[in-house]
This record gives sequence, C-alpha cells and structure tokens, in this order.
Amino acid sequence: MRRTNVILWTIQGLLALSFLFAGSIKLLTPAATLAPLSKPLPVELLRFIGTCEVTGALGLILPGLLRIRPNLTPLAAAGLVIIMSGAVSAELSLGHGGEAVPPAILGVLAICVVYGRTFIAPLRRSTTTGT
Repeated sequence: MRRTNVILWTIQGLLALSFLFAGSIKLLTPAATLAPLSKPLPVELLRFIGTCEVTGALGLILPGLLRIRPNLTPLAAAGLVIIMSGAVSAELSLGHGGEAVPPAILGVLAICVVYGRTFIAPLRRSTTTGT
C-alpha cells in the first residue's frame, strides 16, 4: 500500500507541475501573442482552460497535503481528464495526430489518479480538530 501511495503522489506531482506550467502560460501570455497560436480557438477559451488547468493542478496536491477535503483530489483529476479529452479531440479534428499524444498521456495518468485515489489508496482526512 505504501508503494502505491508513493507512486500516486509521484504521478500527482508530475501532473501538477505539467498543468501548472501549461495553465500559467495560457494565463500569463499576452493576448496579442497568444491569438495567432490559439487558432481556431478564441483566446478567452484558452484563458478559461488555463484557469481550469491551474486549479486542477492545485487540486491534485493541496487537499492531500493539507489533509483538508482529500476527496477533492480525484475530482480534480477527473476534471483534468475532461480537459485532456477535449485537447485530444481538438488535435485529432485538426489533423494533428502526433500532437494528440502528450495530452493523451496526461489524460491516462490523470485517470490513474482518479482510480488510485478513489479505490486503491484514498487520501485520509486529518483526524485532529483545530481547537
């Protein structure tokens, strides 16, 4: 069980770093620079996706680390699965088959977190009360 927990934390950490980086770029890049790169998606949609990615990255780590509402971790991972499914679909519909591989891999890793944190090694809530 300990080994599974370590593996899941490693996957969660790598996913969090990936989504924090990708989401931050979508949020911090000026609209004029982002617009030509985002075709055919509007910049506003990319900003929303970036917000979801950063929020999902925090949701992968903070609930388990702080032991506050740890049941949110698999939900954050599930949200990231949805985002990556959309990314894979978008790349394939644009005819960019090779560019669909990275989001597919991230999506599969997020599915592992959903399954692992729901059924195999759920995170525990703190048993101490803050008095």
